[in-house]
Amino acid sequence: MTTGTTISSEGLDPRRRRLLFRAWHRGIREMDYIIGRFADAHLTTLDDAELDTFESWLVIPDQQFFAWVNGSVPVPAEIDGALFKRLYDFHTKGLTTP
Repeated sequence: MTTGTTISSEGLDPRRRRLLFRAWHRGIREMDYIIGRFADAHLTTLDDAELDTFESWLVIPDQQFFAWVNGSVPVPAEIDGALFKRLYDFHTKGLTTP
């Protein structure tokens, strides 16, 4: 599995540029791939509230977030919102639209 963004940060505002970098530098490769690919596909279209949510995910420990994404542990109600469902569908089903 190769990791690394497929989009350029050129033209992104500073916040999105920082989030894109952080999404691809999580710590464990699997999370780089999950969060990074989602960021590549959706970061430019997220509104401010979604960016806040996405940013909050980046401080959650990798193993914990990975367990939610792969379904081995139930997703807490405060995380299990529309954006998490988009990420989950993107990762598990290859869905790219809201």
